[in-house]
Amino acid sequence: MKDDGPAPDAEVPRAKRPQRADGHGPVAYVLGGGGVRGAVEVGMLEALLEAGITPDLVVGSSIGAINGAIVAADPSLAVVDRLIKAWTSPQARAVYGDGWRRQLRRLASSGTHLNSPDPLRELLEEALGTDVTFEDLAVPFRVVAANVERAAEHWFTSGPVIPAVLASASVPGLLPPTNIDGEHFIDGGIVNSIPIEAAVQAGARTIYVLQVGRVEEELSSPENPLETFRVAFEIARRHRFSRDMRLLPEDVVLHMLPSGGAIEGDEKLNAYRDMTRTRRRIERAYAATRQYLRAL
Repeated sequence: MKDDGPAPDAEVPRAKRPQRADGHGPVAYVLGGGGVRGAVEVGMLEALLEAGITPDLVVGSSIGAINGAIVAADPSLAVVDRLIKAWTSPQARAVYGDGWRRQLRRLASSGTHLNSPDPLRELLEEALGTDVTFEDLAVPFRVVAANVERAAEHWFTSGPVIPAVLASASVPGLLPPTNIDGEHFIDGGIVNSIPIEAAVQAGARTIYVLQVGRVEEELSSPENPLETFRVAFEIARRHRFSRDMRLLPEDVVLHMLPSGGAIEGDEKLNAYRDMTRTRRRIERAYAATRQYLRAL
């Protein structure tokens, strides 16, 4: 099922990050977007589940939709092994791992994208099963994607899970838009990279935000074309997050989990292709999140 989402405000202040320790339920995991940096969410999930903090709701965008679907299917510590297997699988390496010659041939033939969606679909089917629905999952799960025809965010909350997750993870230019019921969907991070408001609207009163580290990094005025592209994209990604933080209700407890910090080279344009540092990302995020939770 597809639902229209709320429109963002025009004015957005700098994000505030309340980290209150007087948590109360229902509990939501909000998993944000961020490509290969999304491996940090696996470490965060391990620390949360190890501490006995399980979700009543999971909300995901882009790479967070992939991780979120898997944890919503099995919100127990056992899911960590399944996530690590998915992240280190041949399919994960193949999602963006084509050689540039093959990518250029695919772009020439498709006119829209460099990579095939088949490896990602195979990864999801292996982790979840081929016919899994939202109704089959252990806890409620919500996925956001950008609807092309309506130029708006849309939410998937029922029916087949894998097409919805593919829609949310369809990075423009890298993967083709996902066609669902005659409409086309692209990356959820374009419209709602860290969808806090959706968790609030669903009734969550304790929210754990699993983010890839970008909101921890300061932005500065760009000095070259590559920096201009990166900063512009970050502003586009963060403005909705900033609004959601500003409008966070007083009775909602929000925990912004630490990513463990960026790894050298994350700022490079082709960093999305590098899967070699996956375990390091997971371990750093696990250690940082465990320390954060113990300090509560």
